[in-house]
Amino acid sequence: MWKRLDARPPTVVVVLKPDHVRHVDQFVRRYQARAFGPRLFDAVDIPETKLAPLEPGSKLPGGLVALYDGRDRNETPLWLPEQRAIVFADALTAPGGELRVWATPWHQKRVLPALRELLELPFEHVIVSHGEPVHSRAEFERALERTPWSG
Repeated sequence: MWKRLDARPPTVVVVLKPDHVRHVDQFVRRYQARAFGPRLFDAVDIPETKLAPLEPGSKLPGGLVALYDGRDRNETPLWLPEQRAIVFADALTAPGGELRVWATPWHQKRVLPALRELLELPFEHVIVSHGEPVHSRAEFERALERTPWSG
């Protein structure tokens, strides 16, 4: 991984979820990249790096756009227009390779409506951090109809 990144160093590091900060300091030090992320973190996992705020609607370098997924400050997905991809931390997961929305107490009221709004974007790919990493738009649409995954 490092060889590939060293060949084309990242200029931006984005933390999508408060408990997904484990390597942000390392990336920022190694590549002198700008870091963006949530304002709040788990008390045991606060990065040394000061992150520029990441809020739904934020526009980041490279044309990246922060989205809203109905989970409030628990996660901020990212739209990569050039790659026609949406990246999620935990809002969606792929246990056994099948894309599913991760269950929350507010699944029907907030999460599903927010995720359905994302269908207005011309994305072709969905990238998740658990299970098979890359999925299609059609798989995303099917995930919205499936029973949410509760682990």
